Amino acid sequence: MDSGSQDRNLPASQRKLQKAREDGQVSRSEDLNHLAVLGTGGLAVLVLAPRLFDHLRLDMGRQLSFDATTIKSTLTVLTRLNDAVTVGLAGCAAFAAIIIAAVILSSVASGGWVTSLTPLMPDFSRLNPLKGFGNLVSKKKLITTAKMLLITTILFAIAGIFLRNGLVPIAALELQPSSSAIAHLTQWITGGLGLMLLVLLLAAMVDVPLQSFLHKGEMKMSFQEVKQEGKENDGNPQMKQKMRQKMRDMAQKSSVTAVPKADFVVMNPTHFAVAIQYDEKTMAAPRVISKGADLMALKIRDLAKNHSIPVLQSPMLARALYANAELDKDIPSALYTAVAQVLAYVYRLRAAMKGEGPMPDEVPQPFVPPELDPQSKTLKAAIA
Repeated sequence: MDSGSQDRNLPASQRKLQKAREDGQVSRSEDLNHLAVLGTGGLAVLVLAPRLFDHLRLDMGRQLSFDATTIKSTLTVLTRLNDAVTVGLAGCAAFAAIIIAAVILSSVASGGWVTSLTPLMPDFSRLNPLKGFGNLVSKKKLITTAKMLLITTILFAIAGIFLRNGLVPIAALELQPSSSAIAHLTQWITGGLGLMLLVLLLAAMVDVPLQSFLHKGEMKMSFQEVKQEGKENDGNPQMKQKMRQKMRDMAQKSSVTAVPKADFVVMNPTHFAVAIQYDEKTMAAPRVISKGADLMALKIRDLAKNHSIPVLQSPMLARALYANAELDKDIPSALYTAVAQVLAYVYRLRAAMKGEGPMPDEVPQPFVPPELDPQSKTLKAAIA
């Protein structure tokens, strides 16, 4: 096999993509996750912080309030401390729940929902330094590194400009009342956070399709892999042939029940038996309704005789029909003439049995094209 056949330049099949998904290998955008964490976290701080600070301010006021009753009962201090810790933990838990939900939703948005424990399984091949170094210089890693450097450069540039333009107003806040200074500082921080989120939003808009493109590139297949997968999908040819033969045998056994409907049965003389039916009103051509070999052929013969169906000896025609005609399908067009001669004989025979005509001559031995006779093929192959 030449090396060119191993080039992975063919799109991944649906089966490989599905298997990769089952193994937890899907496209994920880290920039989208960063945007979700920072954006949702910033929004959560703006919404939850005022309430949390109010609770903390009230609890702090209670903690710093002492009277004679509080001094006498030391458990009161522990109760106040417990309340303050509870409020703090509740706020942290709510914040953490919001961040976790944002991360999950962003991951599902970029790569879909994946339920696989494979990434959690220990993989000792990751300890191989050579493989690790190869991953460091892979196409995906290089693109990711270049992207992170670009984003970092843009963020530092925007942060530098933002700080340079805002330091003077921030320094002047000490001359303003506390409430207005805090409001102005909050607005300034919110503006800076908004600029950072805008950069991350633009980066995520580029990174999501980029990661999908890189993932499809990693999943590409070589011609040999596509060929091997095709074999696996189709199954082993030998096994498929055996299964088809088994299905044919089962169909032939079940077709014995159709023998009473036949117009005649042709045999060779005991190895093969084929039952033919023809109705000129409903059929375009004669049809094979039952066939069998050896013991099955004898069973077809006996059943036909029990139902007074003519059983004729025509070895070449029997072999040709058994080898080339399918059950419940019209006979091959090359055998129309041969079967028509036998049908004509059968019709004359039935008329004679009813006293409506003379008894026909000997059973005809119609001409069968040699290429349709398995025995003729075998003889030619042996001579050659």
